[in-house]
Amino acid sequence: MDENPIPRFGVSGFVELINQVLEFSCSAVEIEGEVASFKVNQGKWVFFDLKDEESSVGCFMSVYQLRTPIADGMKLIVRAQPKVTKWGKFSVTVQDYRPSGEGSLLKSFELLRAKLDKEGLFTEERKRSLPRIPARIGVISSTQAAGYADFIKIINERLRGLQIEVAHVQVQGSAAADQIIAAIKYFNERAVPPEVIAIIRGGGSADDLSVFNDELLVRAIAASRVPTLVGVGHEVDTTLADLAADVRAATPSNAAQIIVPGRRELSREMQTLTNGIAYRTEAAINDLSGEVRDLRQRVILNIDSRIDGLASEIEQFRRVVAAYDPRLALKRGYAIVRGRAKIGETVSIEKEKMIINAEVKNVKQK
Repeated sequence: MDENPIPRFGVSGFVELINQVLEFSCSAVEIEGEVASFKVNQGKWVFFDLKDEESSVGCFMSVYQLRTPIADGMKLIVRAQPKVTKWGKFSVTVQDYRPSGEGSLLKSFELLRAKLDKEGLFTEERKRSLPRIPARIGVISSTQAAGYADFIKIINERLRGLQIEVAHVQVQGSAAADQIIAAIKYFNERAVPPEVIAIIRGGGSADDLSVFNDELLVRAIAASRVPTLVGVGHEVDTTLADLAADVRAATPSNAAQIIVPGRRELSREMQTLTNGIAYRTEAAINDLSGEVRDLRQRVILNIDSRIDGLASEIEQFRRVVAAYDPRLALKRGYAIVRGRAKIGETVSIEKEKMIINAEVKNVKQK
């Protein structure tokens, strides 16, 4: 009897054993290769092969993991778990991936840039201005990064007393994009949100900065209710996060200079503002003085016109009164009789140059 019998399995049991061995020996591995036969199935699942000169391995993942574009011919590094399917096919389930090499990074960058640009995420029309001097600043960065230290130093040198809240995040690596997205969401959901969100990190290689080309991160920056400023890398570096932000800074130091103006700049602006106020005040006074002069002239003209009108009316009244003056009737030979027309009564008869007293002898009715 064989002391070391060969183990016997059913097909399913054997596949399960192989997967257990794979999980125990290499639950996660990184594989680098060239993409071939890339396709998205039913809008849910992503399939592609990763190959080199001699071999090829099938890769599988959810479409929701597709954070940067993949295309045939690109070099990828995938972190994956190997497994054998129940149909006996060997493949790897992708947990994370990143383009490998400058050519693949650039190709992925251009594919995503074209896609988001077509959607209008980078248009100037949707960009907002930053407050001139924000009282509350939200900063998303690694507090251990040199770029963060430079940013805070320049802010404090330029203007103290600002309220700065920092969300400490990773700024490179597989977890960085999700952490930055969560920080953007946190600042946007504050009861009293900051007036500007600054996303900063210092320089690095194209691979280090590739997190800022993550599609979900770029969309989160574009969708932020709070105006955003991105200062990543050096002046020559441009990421999709830069293009989606309301304002792009060349470096973290430049980001601080954009957010908070220097004392000299503030002094010049204050002087310009003061001069403008003085000029507008003087102009307003001059305008009012001219209006007062015009009003005074109109009042004088109106008074003169009214006086002339009243004088004309008085003259008309004078003529009417004069026309009914009884003395004019006396000059024409008439007389004015005063007294009661009763026999025996004495009446006064006034002529132009005399007054006659007479006794009434007779009264006749007409």
